[in-house]
Amino acid sequence: MPTALPLPLSTPNRNLVRLTIVRGITWTGFLLAIIVGIELLAFDLPVTAVVSVVIAMGMLNIATWWRLGRPRAVNHVEYLAHLLADIAGLTLLFYFSGGSTNPFITYYLVPVTIAAATLPWRHAWIIAGCAMAGYTFLMFFYHPIPQLGHINSDGPLSLHVLGMWLNFGLSAGLVTFFIYKMAHALRNRDKALSRTREAALRNEQVLAVATQAAGTAHELGTPLSTMAVLLNEMQEDAPNGSSLQQDIAILRQQVDVCKSRLQHLVTSADRRRMAEPEVLDAQVWLAGVVQRWLVIRPDVSHCFDVAERRGRPWLAVDATLDQALTNLLNNAADANPEQIAIRLDWQDESVVIDIRDHGPGIAMSIADQLGDTFISTKSKGMGIGLFLTHATINRFGGGVSLYNHPEGGTLTEVTLPLCSAPDK
Repeated sequence: MPTALPLPLSTPNRNLVRLTIVRGITWTGFLLAIIVGIELLAFDLPVTAVVSVVIAMGMLNIATWWRLGRPRAVNHVEYLAHLLADIAGLTLLFYFSGGSTNPFITYYLVPVTIAAATLPWRHAWIIAGCAMAGYTFLMFFYHPIPQLGHINSDGPLSLHVLGMWLNFGLSAGLVTFFIYKMAHALRNRDKALSRTREAALRNEQVLAVATQAAGTAHELGTPLSTMAVLLNEMQEDAPNGSSLQQDIAILRQQVDVCKSRLQHLVTSADRRRMAEPEVLDAQVWLAGVVQRWLVIRPDVSHCFDVAERRGRPWLAVDATLDQALTNLLNNAADANPEQIAIRLDWQDESVVIDIRDHGPGIAMSIADQLGDTFISTKSKGMGIGLFLTHATINRFGGGVSLYNHPEGGTLTEVTLPLCSAPDK
């Protein structure tokens, strides 16, 4: 049996790896500082308690490295729990080493900054609030270290300690707000760039397919014309009323159909016609597309349902959208021509067309790639039709989603933007 490959590191996984490295460096530094404080500066520290906290955080780091080797993705809640554990460890360490008088108390800002840069808005503020709560607790409850005491500390709180607390609160709030906003803006920019790259790649692929189609249409014109001439001569030479003459007549009809389809392809490619979609009643348009589809697929049994809503849905359509929907209907018929359910529904801003078949469904291994690349659900398909269908519907501001229906088969959902009724 081949060994399973590890899951690729997602962004939360990579962030947890970095956090684990930072934690190891930090607590190693704290351990060295504790040794120096005890041996060289004669700090009165509860050694057992302090060392126990350091060992506990070291064990947490080892457990985290083991967990990162498991084939399971890290989510934001788990990452939040790790940062909360870091704050709890820092609070315990500072409690046994001078509390708010410890000069390293501002290290609380490190988990606050990490949370602001990597976690959602609510989680980032949870970390900031917990860090502030820990700092506030350590102002009143801690194991005092005489060497860390402040001048003029006659009362329970000196102005120096209070000023440090106010400075920390202001710094934590500003760090959480501004770093989160900057990180959020960077993530949005990366997403926008990714969508732009995907759209450019899709347009290049569509252009390549269109170029090939235009060249093929031009090259097929000559052999079809030659076949038509030869079939005419063969039909004249064949005995009248014979089966051969009937077969030749059928072949001639098929050649004429091919020629008319090529002519229709050239006509539909006119840029001026494609640039001005026509606004039509969605119910009337969809019914017309279904009727034309039934002419070429007489083997299909179907039901056409329209949602009972007030008003009429209007869509901006052209010949390419007709062909895109016909491709989806053909895919459903190829899966299983029996009992294909077509439903039209609409909301405030969109029109939804559902196509349900009772075929074998979609393999999960290719479900996420359908429409993005030349991948087909058919054994002999190339995936070009589905790719062009996605590109066409996306050009109209819509989208196509394919689901495996709970009762079997595939549910194809087409969403298109709702248009205003045309002025009469």
